[in-house]
Amino acid sequence: MMYPFLQTADGTEIVHSEMRPDGSVKVYVEKPDALDGFHNAVCLLPDYRWETINGFSDAEIADYQAMIASVAHLIMAFARQGGFEHAADF
Repeated sequence: MMYPFLQTADGTEIVHSEMRPDGSVKVYVEKPDALDGFHNAVCLLPDYRWETINGFSDAEIADYQAMIASVAHLIMAFARQGGFEHAADF
């Protein structure tokens, strides 16, 4: 299951998985693109290992890396608790 985490002003969505048995969390970044439909990439925490990068430049991935790094502690905590809604007890 993937849990919503963040949507930026340019329409980029960041979602994350639950905590996986190996302690990793899959973070999925997707941005609408008028020509290609969507650009997307996967970052695995806590190692910040990027996989399946489609349409994003190296500079964009560096920006997403910085953004994810600034909130990785929250993503990891939410992933352990079943997403923001469960962590926030809504």
